[in-house]
Amino acid sequence: MDIFIGIVIGLFVLMFLVTAHEFGHFLMARRNGVRVLEFGICFPPRAIAWIKDPKTNKWRRYKRSEWKQEKMTKTVISSKDDSADELAPKGMIFSLNWLPIGGFCQMDGESAADTREGTFGKASYWSKTKILFGGVIMNWLVAFVILTILAWAGMPEFLENQFTVETDTRTERVPVQVTSVAENSPAEKAGIKTNDLILSVNGEEVWTADTIASFNESHAGQEVTYKISREEWITDAIECIDPPCPTQTELRETTQELAVTLNPAGSEYYLGVTMSSKQAISYSTWSAPIVGAGLTLQVTGETFKGVGVMLWNLITGVGSQLSFDAEVRENGQEAISSVGDSVSGPVGIIGILFPAFTSAGPANLAFLAAIISISLACMNVLPIPALDGGRWLLITIFKIRKKKLTKDIEEKIVSRAFMILIALIFIVTILDIIRIAR
Repeated sequence: MDIFIGIVIGLFVLMFLVTAHEFGHFLMARRNGVRVLEFGICFPPRAIAWIKDPKTNKWRRYKRSEWKQEKMTKTVISSKDDSADELAPKGMIFSLNWLPIGGFCQMDGESAADTREGTFGKASYWSKTKILFGGVIMNWLVAFVILTILAWAGMPEFLENQFTVETDTRTERVPVQVTSVAENSPAEKAGIKTNDLILSVNGEEVWTADTIASFNESHAGQEVTYKISREEWITDAIECIDPPCPTQTELRETTQELAVTLNPAGSEYYLGVTMSSKQAISYSTWSAPIVGAGLTLQVTGETFKGVGVMLWNLITGVGSQLSFDAEVRENGQEAISSVGDSVSGPVGIIGILFPAFTSAGPANLAFLAAIISISLACMNVLPIPALDGGRWLLITIFKIRKKKLTKDIEEKIVSRAFMILIALIFIVTILDIIRIAR
């Protein structure tokens, strides 16, 4: 049931983020004089639609009989004249559609070669730039709003050195808890017990199980001091005049330091415990918008860094397969495998990430939504012709060369890039399904 709920929530969140992206295109198109033929939530077939009459500026229900007439008009006219202004009904359509996979903003004359008034092609270079990057800006803005709200209501800590304003940040941390102790392990010999809370190691505060595991590995074979806290039943004698005096027993939290000699390097384990750590939550007040903006920039930088590392691993991994050295080829295969492990498509996001983050609570789910929104912005900035950044680069190159970008050239470049993109999505989807099947 948790997985099902996570998948449903994931679909709604992705639909919202993609629709927000398209709404950015819509706003910029309207502000720069480009006609929007249809703005749709989800993908066709249409479920219900409204059309805005340009004369009265009022909305009315767009009837199914008119949909059929619209399709017939497009078929007849497009076979004669692709540039005819009557390819779309008079007035903008707002539609709700059946396939919950995003949204779309259909502008009039989306080819850069279109010269009709009110089309995307007729718009100035600066207007085209604002329209193409309107979706990217909207995704960054959505992430900023989510992260600002989280900064005020409670921000989970996911990143190392996560951005905060120290003078206005209150952080709530929960010590790492021991969930089990192996028999005859260094932990058991030292007196560490199940449900103990680990406060520090060698005088240094520790707040995550990973930090403790790394510390143990780097101090293998050494004696270290664990400061732990536990609840114990303590029996005290009550003061009285005539003994024997009565006693009282109560549960108290006690703190003690235990010397532990860790197992040597190469052992199955060093301490011999399993641990559970809860996420730290930070709170801000007046600095919440600053934290939202700073964290949006931080995640954007980490995203571009991750893409760069992924591309480098892919290029070097493929190149190493040409080497005669077996060790070099093996390292290259590991680099290629790391690329596959670090990439996740819609199936992986909806089927793996959202169920996990949904069960972790609403704050974690909101944080994931902000991360995905930033990822959508970053991906669309990349110079891939089928995406916003690639289309802008194509228009820019032809403007610099002072040559006309014809419809045929644009369609060939974009369609081929789109096919490559679809192929990559297909491969990533297969990898996601394999991960889920495991």
